[in-house]
Amino acid sequence: MTRILVLLMILICAQMGCVWGECRGSSHADFQRRGTDDKGMKLKLKLGSIGLLMVTGAIGVSLPLIGKKIPALRPEKDVFFMVKAFAAGVILCTGFVHILPDAFQSLEDSPFPFAGFVAMLSAIGTLMIDTFATGYYERRHFSKQVNTEDEEHAGHVHVHTHATHGHSHGSASSPPDGELPATVLLRRRIVSQVLEVGIVVHSVIIGISLGASQSVETIKPLMAALSFHQFFEGLGLGGCISQAQFETRSKAIMATFFSMTAPVGIGVGIGITRSYEEESKEALWVEGVFNAASAGILIYMSLVDLLAADFMNPKLQTNLRLLLGSYLSLLLGSASMSVLAMWA
Repeated sequence: MTRILVLLMILICAQMGCVWGECRGSSHADFQRRGTDDKGMKLKLKLGSIGLLMVTGAIGVSLPLIGKKIPALRPEKDVFFMVKAFAAGVILCTGFVHILPDAFQSLEDSPFPFAGFVAMLSAIGTLMIDTFATGYYERRHFSKQVNTEDEEHAGHVHVHTHATHGHSHGSASSPPDGELPATVLLRRRIVSQVLEVGIVVHSVIIGISLGASQSVETIKPLMAALSFHQFFEGLGLGGCISQAQFETRSKAIMATFFSMTAPVGIGVGIGITRSYEEESKEALWVEGVFNAASAGILIYMSLVDLLAADFMNPKLQTNLRLLLGSYLSLLLGSASMSVLAMWA
């Protein structure tokens, strides 16, 4: 498993290095001679980026989902905490360093700090949805549990009158090993679904930006940076989906949906290239509002539902070595995405 991750990182970093070296080592005249406005070259790169982002996103989101076959990635393992901390750092940095600054830049003409306002409303809205959905399902579960206990109590009295004392108390069995309380499971499912919404919105936007790009100089570094970006965002989302214990079909749908969003965005960007004016006021406002909303969701989810939940876990707090390792993973995840901000 470690070898696979290292190999993937080397390939992505090598691709980024080649792209950066080509951009730095070639003069403007060289690019003109190659034809930076060559539609055929741009279309090939964009179509190639569809496949690249689909594969890297699928690998990232799938790795935690096949944890049963990879012992190191099982949720009960220490390494899983460190992987989730790294992925949470990636998501947090995505919100703060990649998306929110773009939103401010798109909405800079507004006399009011609209980007920050939308991000704040988005975070508050996520909190409301998070707590309302959790409370609703907890109330439903509690109501069912009370009704079930009443029925079991009535049956218990009947059994007690016709059986031995030991038998009547032996009927109350404990949950199977590894089975989570229903409220915890519902909470994790809500978290994974809301997180996917925030990530998907951002993935579509960056896909449209790449698909509508008119310069080879822009497309090449974006391909490398976004593949790295999609891989680690997928890793974070896959970890949440894995812990939520969805059915296999639901896991496959959520993983496929994430893997397809950036490529679909690229396809949309290619389709609207002629009519899409990247610097138009309408386009900037739409992109800015969606970016700000996505940033608010990702920042809230990474801090509250990913980092706070894991770092307050007794298993992490009672193991100093694991705690320090998770801190380091968090910083490395944030640093890796911060470096990517130079290209994407």
